[in-house]
Amino acid sequence: MRIGIVAPAKTLDRLAAERTAAFAAIAYPAVDLVFHPQCFESDGGHFAGPDARRAAAFLEFANDAGFDAIWFARGGYGSNRILGHAMPQLSAAAKAKAYVGYSDMGFMLAALYARRIGRPAHGPMPVDVMRDGGDRTIARTLGWLTGDRQGLEPGLGGRPAAAFNLAILHSLIGTPWLPDLADHVLLIEEVSEPLYNVDRMLFTLANATQLRGIAGIRLGAVTDVQANDPPWNEPLETMMTRWCRDMGVPFVGRAEIGHTQSNRVVPFGVG
Repeated sequence: MRIGIVAPAKTLDRLAAERTAAFAAIAYPAVDLVFHPQCFESDGGHFAGPDARRAAAFLEFANDAGFDAIWFARGGYGSNRILGHAMPQLSAAAKAKAYVGYSDMGFMLAALYARRIGRPAHGPMPVDVMRDGGDRTIARTLGWLTGDRQGLEPGLGGRPAAAFNLAILHSLIGTPWLPDLADHVLLIEEVSEPLYNVDRMLFTLANATQLRGIAGIRLGAVTDVQANDPPWNEPLETMMTRWCRDMGVPFVGRAEIGHTQSNRVVPFGVG
């Protein structure tokens, strides 16, 4: 299997690429990882190259029939800025691929899923190799791409599912890039936000007409929570239950996704 790695948002550290390649060479010798040079470029100190360069790199690999999958290198911010340019230029070869990432890559996964292009999945990225036990984390994605289902989120059932970072999903609402998620169980996670802002984003989800008809919501990890002043005293589960009640859908419990070592794979649709 040949996997192309691109960075539609932030620059990937070369050490993360080296560790990912070294692990894959030992644990998945049948996998050929190809890091696009664009992954290591920098523009303005944040982006992995200018918008046009990031879009071109994605299109180059996505439209190349020699790749079986596209693995997004990392999140950050910026993939939303290339959607309008990149999505209309995807070819038939792009439709045959799997696409894996999470965090800011939710923009890419959503746009692909909305247009029925390929097989998008929320899952660990090469940058995650830098976590404690990071080899086990990225193994979930490499395993899924090569046919091993052990890295799937264990609560997935017969219903279709989709997984997003809450802030990314919040940003997608009201745009043409949000797919139809009717009858889907929606898994959400968050990082580096104060709980009042999590509550505010949940308000948007609960009142978004584009999300009418979802089958339920599950909550993944909410980590690196920023302090509130005064302190926020409402538990996450209470917040979820209240907003799900207002939305008219069940809160169906916790999920093993998030900006953590235990992040798992969630194929969009029926996994």
